[in-house]
Amino acid sequence: MKLAILGAGPGGYVAALKAAQMGADVTVIEGKEVGGTCLNEGCIPTKTLIASAEAYSKAKHLGDFGIDVTGEIKPNPSKILARKNDVISTQVKGIRGLFKSWGVKLKEGRGEFISEKEIRISLKDGSEETLTADKFIVATGSRPAEIPIFPFDGKRILNSTDALEISSIPASMIIVGAGVMGCEFACIYQEFGTEVTMVELMPRALTTEDPEISQTIERELKKKKIKLFTGVKVEKVSVEANGVKVSLSNGKELSAEKLLVTIGRAFNSQGMGLDKVSVETGKRGEIKVNRYMETSNPDVYAIGDVTGGMLLAHTASKEGIAAANNIMGHTEEMDYTVVPGGIFTHPEIGSVGLREHQLEERGVKYRVGRFQYRALGKAHAMGEISGLFKVISDEDAKRILGVHIIGQNASDIVHEAAVAMKNGLTVQDLAETIHAHPTLSEGLMEAAEDVLGHAIHMPKK
Repeated sequence: MKLAILGAGPGGYVAALKAAQMGADVTVIEGKEVGGTCLNEGCIPTKTLIASAEAYSKAKHLGDFGIDVTGEIKPNPSKILARKNDVISTQVKGIRGLFKSWGVKLKEGRGEFISEKEIRISLKDGSEETLTADKFIVATGSRPAEIPIFPFDGKRILNSTDALEISSIPASMIIVGAGVMGCEFACIYQEFGTEVTMVELMPRALTTEDPEISQTIERELKKKKIKLFTGVKVEKVSVEANGVKVSLSNGKELSAEKLLVTIGRAFNSQGMGLDKVSVETGKRGEIKVNRYMETSNPDVYAIGDVTGGMLLAHTASKEGIAAANNIMGHTEEMDYTVVPGGIFTHPEIGSVGLREHQLEERGVKYRVGRFQYRALGKAHAMGEISGLFKVISDEDAKRILGVHIIGQNASDIVHEAAVAMKNGLTVQDLAETIHAHPTLSEGLMEAAEDVLGHAIHMPKK
């Protein structure tokens, strides 16, 4: 089986390795760098900046832990940037090493379908070659959308990629969008000393999350003195000598040194000859697929952001595995009911399953259990007492419908809930599982106990 994959992001490179493990002859075509947006311009660089911001925050509060520090502590943008680039470089080398280990061929250039079984590759050195394959996977991802009102210049008006090149700490910044990226960048830049103002069209921050989680993160943003305007639209943007001025639909005018736009993604489905292979796309340019990741052409599969589904790296990777399995004759259907997510604000957010507002919209009766971080001894020992565990079950308090956590290490702890939900464990199973003390994970056990009405470390209701 000869397999050609367009794109080496978290979907494409994982699909390549999985197919190679099963004996396929795999060639990957990538125009930029292996790892895609996630590794080079998204997940990993932002988390590296977040790690630097958290280290700086901890250093500023060492006195709270009984440690005396003399001298000035301040962020060094050039060193932060160098560390970020080193982390990316290490991960890139790792993927390239895995390709070599499993015999995956990498063609550095841009691919375009020219017939049902052929791709023309425009290589980086200016030459071209034609690749023939039996099956294909399109994993070309997405990019920041170009929005006319925001003329990106990389200096005053930034997209998410620009924001990663932290050559200096701006005195002030307006962030358009209080979604995942907006909130993460707000926490990063605020910690480094930037005065941050956020503008969100929707009525609350993080509208993809449970309303109670949104309320909590809005409270935490306020504690950080991050201003948040919700339910308002940016109507005009003008670049001035010392920064950017923004006019809002509520009549307010905001000024800052930088404007960061974190809304909108465009799907990379153009210019690759999809019409030559009869692959259908939707109104937004997304490639249409079924739950086997097949397109309208049975020999062409598509995975990740370009399909317009969950724009998450780990979803793309799982879709890549599913596509590889189906191509190699091992039927696998994608299941999106238990996909955990992490948001790396401070405090972190971890979620899996349905949100409370989704259940209300569907008319589903449910029960809720909660437990506060501040009731955990480990949280006090760490100095991280802000946060909440929330377990949502069906009306009979048996099936776990969703788990939502905001607090230290939430993005790691939530996977315990994902395993429970994936394997059909009940609320009682979670509540009766012995959790080590002192840990933060005890909070999840206590929230499950609260669903059942007998959390040990909560006052009588």
